[in-house]
Amino acid sequence: MAGLSNPHFPRIAAVLALAASLFGAGTGYRQAVPGYHFQFPRDHFDHPEFRTEWWYYTGNVHAGNGHRYGFELVFFRQGQRRGPSDNPSAWRVDDLYLAHLALTDIDGKRFHSHQRLNRAGPGIAGASLAQTRIWNGNWESKWDPNSGRQTLSAVAEDLRFTLRLTPRKPPILNGENGLSQKAEGVGKASYYVSFPLLAVEGSVNNMDVTGTAWMDHEWFTHQLESFQAGWDWFSVQLENNTEFMLFQLRHLDGTVDPYSSGTYIDPNGRATHLRRSDFQLQPLEFWTSPSTHARYPIRWRISIPSLRVAMECAAAIPDQELVSEDTTAPTYWEGAVAYRGSAAGVGYMELTGYAKPMRLD
Repeated sequence: MAGLSNPHFPRIAAVLALAASLFGAGTGYRQAVPGYHFQFPRDHFDHPEFRTEWWYYTGNVHAGNGHRYGFELVFFRQGQRRGPSDNPSAWRVDDLYLAHLALTDIDGKRFHSHQRLNRAGPGIAGASLAQTRIWNGNWESKWDPNSGRQTLSAVAEDLRFTLRLTPRKPPILNGENGLSQKAEGVGKASYYVSFPLLAVEGSVNNMDVTGTAWMDHEWFTHQLESFQAGWDWFSVQLENNTEFMLFQLRHLDGTVDPYSSGTYIDPNGRATHLRRSDFQLQPLEFWTSPSTHARYPIRWRISIPSLRVAMECAAAIPDQELVSEDTTAPTYWEGAVAYRGSAAGVGYMELTGYAKPMRLD
């Protein structure tokens, strides 16, 4: 993968290890269970006692001339081992760090994406409260822990951006008191925190831009159940100053898991948990990838009757698929979307498990 920094760390072995850690059960790691006491800013950073962790930044911005872009910058940490070691080397692999970078040129109808995989090594990648940043090479999220402001910076072959993100609403806890259950049973869950409304200003490819972003942070150890294929996830930022997060977990037979859920954020920043029975997601249009032949639903009808929400979600452009450079790592669709109906707005959509189930065969 692009960004693999050490020539003594074989590429295929690294990707296989990453895939195993993404989808295999870990030992020696904590489970996400009820009763966690969140502490900020500490909990905005790493939790190495859990197997899997990610920080997701997605947003919609526009230049002064109105040209629209979507952006994604995602940092993953995947635990490889826990406990003391006889190996004192800085190159010892306790965790692997994967990152995805993408830019959707909405009006130009082009999608650019990059991936990189690194070990921590002597400061190559990591997440640190002491340094107040999450990074992988020269892709970085730098935090002001007092205000919650975050500065994203990333450089790749065909894109470069520096974006300053300012919270317009406080971080919210998804699920029940921050515990997002993914299947029946103790520990089959994640701790899940979001910044649902971040004001964005900065530059994309040397053009000044402004807009909004969403940030998700999850940490957990349990992976998908054997009967779960993947998920459909939506972030929704509406012009009426409300936001939603919705996700549905799909079974291999196409049915929807009862542990699918969501969150509604009112204009004052108060969050309300939504259960599976509170909303409906109906696919309306599909796009088939010429690269993987996966068939993705790129237009949806969304209904939340108790909140009088009835709207459609449509992909800004059809092809926003992040194709892995190796078949052992995940391929998924994630991109900018627009909402129309009872309210209008923008957001992002993530579709996983369509190219293949999100696990090793």
